[in-house]
Amino acid sequence: MTNRNDKVFRLVGITCTFLGLFLLTLFLADIVQQGAGRLSWQFLSSLPSRFPEKAGIYTALAGSFYILILTGLLAVPVGVGAGIYLEEYIKKNWVASLVEINILNLAGIPSIIYGLLGLGLFVQALHWGSSVLSAAATLALLVLPTIIVSTREAVKAVPGSIREASYGLGATHWQTVWFQVLPAAAGGITTGVILALLRAIGEAAPLVAIGVLAYVPFAPTSPFDAFSALPVQIFNWIDRPQLGFKATAAAAIIVLLLVTFVFNGIAIYLRSRWQQNRP
Repeated sequence: MTNRNDKVFRLVGITCTFLGLFLLTLFLADIVQQGAGRLSWQFLSSLPSRFPEKAGIYTALAGSFYILILTGLLAVPVGVGAGIYLEEYIKKNWVASLVEINILNLAGIPSIIYGLLGLGLFVQALHWGSSVLSAAATLALLVLPTIIVSTREAVKAVPGSIREASYGLGATHWQTVWFQVLPAAAGGITTGVILALLRAIGEAAPLVAIGVLAYVPFAPTSPFDAFSALPVQIFNWIDRPQLGFKATAAAAIIVLLLVTFVFNGIAIYLRSRWQQNRP
């Protein structure tokens, strides 16, 4: 009976996998069919326009990369540091369990909630406005739990024999963590960070909540500048009644997908290298 149930579950899993791949293929084929004709250097280097044939994504693309970098600068040191502290230094008691549970809960909160938090805290309370810094701080809060969890898992996966050998040679706890544990866990940490930042660059709901503009005629040059981003620009174009903007939005989706695939490829490569080099 157990073998029969296993076969049924395996069949259902395979069917759902192929169905998902089929639907994803249809979606990608439709996007490519609509937007491939709009892809050009003019599309990448032009400003947004009320005419779909002249509209480009230069300011949105620049804004997305700007918030990606600033989000990484805000979230990565805090997230990696917190993950290392929770795994290597904190005492294993009920307080640690409570913190861990809350971090896992924060990782599952819908992104729009972080957008409302960013609106109330960064935009209104701190008077940063709908700036690059407000968006980056909001997205940093969004991806921080993911970075903490992935860092903890990567550090936890380091064999205890490495720590014991380091202690046996007279190293302190800090020296063991800095010179032995972190290099061994670097691949897993980097993979988690890249995947977390990919989530940040693809989010539209938090940016819409804090009031990011759909049309900005310039690329941001400082953290307090107004800006646009690819997800917000795509959302705006899809909402337009003109049919030409549908193809323009599809072309922007292709660019966003290409960026996502490149970073995902880097994450997969780093993870495979890390797994090969693990002791």
